[in-house]
Amino acid sequence: MSELTVRSMTEAEFDRWRAGIVRAFADAQVAAGNWPAEEAQELAQQGNDALLPAGFGTPGMLFLTGELRDGTPIGVLWIGLTHPRGVPDCAFLYDIEIGADHRGAGYGRALLAAGEDAVRRHGVGAIELNVFGDNARAVGLYGSSGYRVVTQQMRKTLVAQQ
Repeated sequence: MSELTVRSMTEAEFDRWRAGIVRAFADAQVAAGNWPAEEAQELAQQGNDALLPAGFGTPGMLFLTGELRDGTPIGVLWIGLTHPRGVPDCAFLYDIEIGADHRGAGYGRALLAAGEDAVRRHGVGAIELNVFGDNARAVGLYGSSGYRVVTQQMRKTLVAQQ
């Protein structure tokens, strides 16, 4: 997509984005039934702090912004050049977001491809990500972009028998 350019995030953009991603991750964990609502924000902040101990300056992290020719930002991408579980030669996609006004126009696919190119330029041979199973749009994007399921978790909520 020629009208999309990708550049490094500024530190100010990072600070705004980080606050939002912590809240969104907390909400997603509550919705998935993984964390209680009253603890979710703190747990999400602790997890984010562990991944980004130096914030914007954390080594091995790529923070990218996709924007239109006129400079309008349409999305962001966060990639770690090393895998959080130590998978060799494998980066990890922590976040990809396209603004609501720009979804459905191919920008997600273009931003994803730009992130993959950035990983290749850093000499890393693979990239992995996690996606919630109920996020059909994201699952479809990743599958049609060549990603395949390598692990899968499933859950059944059990009700107490009386």
